[in-house]
Order: sequence, then C-alpha cells, then structure tokens
Amino acid sequence: MANACDHHQHHVHHGLKGPALARALTASEARCGATGERLTAPRRRVLELLLAADAPMKAYDLIAAFGDRGEPAKPPTVYRALEFLERLGFAHRIESLNSYVPCRIEGGHAAAFLICDCCGEAAEFEPDLGPQLAAADATGYAVRAITLEARGLCAACRAG
Repeated sequence: MANACDHHQHHVHHGLKGPALARALTASEARCGATGERLTAPRRRVLELLLAADAPMKAYDLIAAFGDRGEPAKPPTVYRALEFLERLGFAHRIESLNSYVPCRIEGGHAAAFLICDCCGEAAEFEPDLGPQLAAADATGYAVRAITLEARGLCAACRAG
C-alpha cells in the first residue's frame, strides 16, 4: 500500500516476522478463547497478513495475498474475517485510506493514526479523549467507536 518515496531506506518496518509473528498469533488465539470466540483459519490468515504487513492493507490486497500458494481468497471470506477482527479489536479500518491495520494496543480503546502522505505509514496511538467522552456521556450519547486520522509526514519522510 505504501506510496513510492525515494528515501525508503530510512524507514523502520513495523510488520512482524518469524517468532514475533507466531507469538502475536498465539496471543490472539488465546484472547479469542477467553471470550468464547474462535480464530478460524481464514480469520487467522487475514490477521497474519495484517500483522506481517509494513503498511496498511486494502481488502483487495488481502484477497490477493490470502492463499499460501498464491491463490486468491473469495472476497466474502476476507470481508467476514475483517469484520470479525474489527469487532474483537484485532484490527482497525483507516477510512481515509480504505485500508486495514492490526491493532497495536490491547484492550478496547479509541484508535488514532498518524498517516504519512509520502510513504503511507500509519502509526497508531491512543488519544486522551476523556473530557470529550464525558461530555458526550452527559448528553446521553453512547459512543460506540472512535477513530481519529491525522495526515502529514513521518520523521523519515521529513528527513528524506
């Protein structure tokens, strides 16, 4: 998904590989089991692709990369897996990019992303929205989900 930038050698890649990826998948299976949910093979594969990616992934990229031997998945398989992963807090959809990223912060939270307009990196952080949520609660509004997106340039692209 990342845009082509001529200074890519300065970027830190955030995708998990090898033992780190295996540990993250094992932890995800344990979290599913603790809530009575199942991380089925298709859900696990989509999560694995998201965790291993260095940038946000579009659903069509996930469909194309789904098969171990290069065969694509049926679109409903990937979309159902993404819906499950979002519902359980394993993934976030970045609306402005129409892409998905794995959640890097455990537990329910408001998601916020710093999105680089040059390389496409989407760094997740947890915003402090306490006063805003309290104000919404005071009006009787029940906030279900919050996703903030800020666009700009990451440090590597600014320095590049």
